[in-house]
Amino acid sequence: MGKREASAIFRARLAQLQAQSRLTQSAFAETIGIDRSALSQLMTGAAPRLPRAETLLALAGRFHVSTDWLLGLSEDTGIATQTLDAVETEAALDEEHRTAMERWHLDASGQKIRYVPAQLPDLMRTPAVISFQAQSSEQERRRLQAQTARRLNFSRAPEADIEMCMPLQTFEVFAAGAGVWRGLSAQARAEQLDYIATTVRELYPAFRMYLFDGRKRFAPPMTLFGYSRAAVYAGEVYLLVRSKRLIRELAQGFDGHIRAAEIHAHEAADHVHSLRVTPD
Repeated sequence: MGKREASAIFRARLAQLQAQSRLTQSAFAETIGIDRSALSQLMTGAAPRLPRAETLLALAGRFHVSTDWLLGLSEDTGIATQTLDAVETEAALDEEHRTAMERWHLDASGQKIRYVPAQLPDLMRTPAVISFQAQSSEQERRRLQAQTARRLNFSRAPEADIEMCMPLQTFEVFAAGAGVWRGLSAQARAEQLDYIATTVRELYPAFRMYLFDGRKRFAPPMTLFGYSRAAVYAGEVYLLVRSKRLIRELAQGFDGHIRAAEIHAHEAADHVHSLRVTPD
């Protein structure tokens, strides 16, 4: 691409950003650290002109677009040169009390979902486990219950295509009532494992669970929504990735966990059902 063509694309996209910002030319120029005359030269000057590096970076940072998109090197407006272009909290509820994660699931309807849970699969939690996780908060219990029901309904949709991968030791720790599950009764743990096994059988093959050896591999809690979005769980927030290149790399890593799985999808329900629950 020549300078004249790149300049024309940059001008069009600069004008688009200004229009979307609803700022005057003076205010828009101030926002990106240049004066109005410099902005006029970039937008309407007679000679082809590209911005200085600092101006380009200021535009990308202020309006959450990639430098490649500004220069016409990509049609993806996301920040492709960075791992993250947004951080969103799960607690950001919409008017229907859905979390950001639930909205992303709806947006990805019809696309393949790849999923590494932080603990147990969210869509398969029993009421006893939900109450235990809610720590005596009735409001939190209701929220988790509604979230679980919506996630399960999503997984039962005709177009659902979901792969879940996690360490097999996660279930062993749960069956033993160790770690964060200390204090959860043996009966509740047994009922939860039975429910997971039953649900995995019901949803297979649209929902496929793979278990790898956590002593050999590590996968951070994350969800990949096709190739359009990835959310990595980091405690109180999700780190949202929009770069297609980075999403592909995460997907390749996920597929590597599946290839290395000790327990494959057709074996998963029987494996969970066979786990021995440690008595109280």
